[in-house]
Amino acid sequence: MDKKGIWYAVAAYVLWGLLPIYWKLLQVVPSLQILMHRMVWSLVFLLIILTFQRNWGWLNRLWSEKRTLGLYTLAAFVLSLNWGIYIWAVNAGFIVETSLGYFINPLVSVFFGMLFFGETLRTWQWVAILTAAAGVLYLTYDYGQLPWISLTLAFSFAFYGVLKKQAPLGSFEGLTLETAVLFLPALGYLIFVQATDNSAIGQISTIEHILLVLTGVATATPLIFFSAAAQRIPLFMIGVLQYIAPTMQLIIGITLYEEPFPLSRFIGFAIIWSALAIFSAEGVVYNRITPKQT
Repeated sequence: MDKKGIWYAVAAYVLWGLLPIYWKLLQVVPSLQILMHRMVWSLVFLLIILTFQRNWGWLNRLWSEKRTLGLYTLAAFVLSLNWGIYIWAVNAGFIVETSLGYFINPLVSVFFGMLFFGETLRTWQWVAILTAAAGVLYLTYDYGQLPWISLTLAFSFAFYGVLKKQAPLGSFEGLTLETAVLFLPALGYLIFVQATDNSAIGQISTIEHILLVLTGVATATPLIFFSAAAQRIPLFMIGVLQYIAPTMQLIIGITLYEEPFPLSRFIGFAIIWSALAIFSAEGVVYNRITPKQT
């Protein structure tokens, strides 16, 4: 096992786990404006990276493959939905519920693999999915409504994964194209709110201005680490390590921002954690025995 790859993965998920603190530091800025700044500055930062790498050959595909552009345009809007709900939820005091979304996400992704790609689910994968569904039903009863924030985050990111599975470009190139699609609408919105005196620009502290600009760095940096990890360690290891981020988000929500987490909610989370334990254990065992059978 490549230890450097493991550390790259840990770094990526720790940074994603810390994102709630970052967005909280920008709480005085309307969530929609944070989202638009994130789109704009992410493109700027990614273009700097690609310029440094002299990596522009992939642009030639866009002129000959219209399906590629359409695919990434759809992915861009799904990603913007995920980003927007997440930023709003964090700053509205729902960090715990966002963490639930990313605990559920791997199971939704497996289900989508069956739904969209005809992948066959193994028995214990079905057990894990049904157990998680039971947890969601229990939390629906506890909340008095569907945990729509969690489900929107889980399903939007899983569907984003479905689109990316069919996409021909690498991580950086793909995210660059997605943010390029979003750039003009985002910039147009920021110009509009500035012209109508509704912009946070000029109304916030110097530190908050800097944090807005650095949203691009906050977006791309964990992706850099994740891409490096994906090249070095098996996917099942990445799958196990991915729970670092929602676990950190849950702890941050409960301890740092004192969001409510009563026993009844803990029970619902525990059911879903049981599903994830089944899912992860099954994946580890399957990946160990499969090479012996081939």
